[in-house]
Amino acid sequence: MNVDEVKQSERLRGVIDLALRAVPDLRRNAETVEPIPAGRAPTFLRKASERLDWRRLPGLRPASAKPPNLTIDLIRNFSVFVLLPTLLLAIYLYGFASNQYISEAQFTVRGNVEPMEEASSAGQFSDLIQKHNSQDSFIVKDYIQSQTLVTKMEESLKVSAMFSRGEADFWSRYRPHQPIEDLTRYWRKQVIARIDVISGVITLTVRAFTPQDALTISREVIARTEVLINEISRNAQTDLVAHAEADAVRAQTRLREAHLALQTFRNRWGIIDPIKAAEATLTTLGSLRKDQLKAETDLQVLRGSNLDEKSRSIQTLVANLAAIQYQTKRLQDQLTTEGLSGSDPSNNMTRALLEYEGLQVEKTIAGKLNESANLMVDRARIAANKQQIFLATFVPPDLPIASLFPQRGYALTVGFFCFLVLWSSIALIVAGLKDQRL
Repeated sequence: MNVDEVKQSERLRGVIDLALRAVPDLRRNAETVEPIPAGRAPTFLRKASERLDWRRLPGLRPASAKPPNLTIDLIRNFSVFVLLPTLLLAIYLYGFASNQYISEAQFTVRGNVEPMEEASSAGQFSDLIQKHNSQDSFIVKDYIQSQTLVTKMEESLKVSAMFSRGEADFWSRYRPHQPIEDLTRYWRKQVIARIDVISGVITLTVRAFTPQDALTISREVIARTEVLINEISRNAQTDLVAHAEADAVRAQTRLREAHLALQTFRNRWGIIDPIKAAEATLTTLGSLRKDQLKAETDLQVLRGSNLDEKSRSIQTLVANLAAIQYQTKRLQDQLTTEGLSGSDPSNNMTRALLEYEGLQVEKTIAGKLNESANLMVDRARIAANKQQIFLATFVPPDLPIASLFPQRGYALTVGFFCFLVLWSSIALIVAGLKDQRL
């Protein structure tokens, strides 16, 4: 900002200060000016004073106007903006508002939920068994407020006709022949379900324009809620048993496949039990080793007696010893992995034993799983029979006698204070704006 702009700004500020100091004097002088007498003033001055009233400057009231009476203005505004709306509200509440009757019922979702023994072995069934009833309570609450229930109630009871009876006033009644969404919104104002989170108790409150309608709607809502809970319980039981039976079927299939694999093995190898066959082979090897030791001893004795190597006795013992050694080598090749490189590795006992032991392990595992699955099916059926989730209504709906809604005195008091607060707020805002303008 340069020097000229600073000087201009100070000059403008000085003019404004001078004007502010001159306004009170101008107002006071304008209010105390006396008009020129009519007889002394010339004609043109008289006409000017008639047309120009210097006392009507902006912000000044006319000299002829009387000072305002704040009390009268306050009473008038209070009557118009507070008492009059309250009176209209009272006329509606006591003259036109229809009586609404409330039918109340209390119930809860209960169930004989007991965990099965050895639940850790149940695996995926433990979550199904450990059911939480509070979730069912919230399901019931949401179902009561749902459009699905409203549709069923409309089909069975024609609740739209109940909510649009002639006893209902214009503002409270339901306008028929509207979409189901509008009926659902109206239903949620007339039928309210509340849950006590600590106890899980559901309180159902139904408002209608006749006592019989309120009772009928309340009973029908409870009946359809019981149907829902029974369906949930039945589905849970069916799922629990179905999962257990599916596992049992898989276990039986696995066990059957294990038996078929063993049968195929026996047909291919021609051995009923390779283990017993191996034991018999070992016994034969032991006998051959004894015979070999005896033949070697006899051959050593004959050779020590200086017999000719071409003698019949020595040749017989040598041939017998060679046959024993060949038979021993063949049996040893069947029992060891070295025989796999022979001319007929398919007859190797080691391979048969390895395959047989694997099939036996699979059969054992399949048998254990089958036993466990069958046991789980029995336990699941027992648990399903015990897990009966049901709706316990301990405060049934009753026919209302007196009208509890609308609460005329309470509504009138609340309306009066609302009008009072609204009027006070607007009055304070208007007074603030006037004060800023002056």
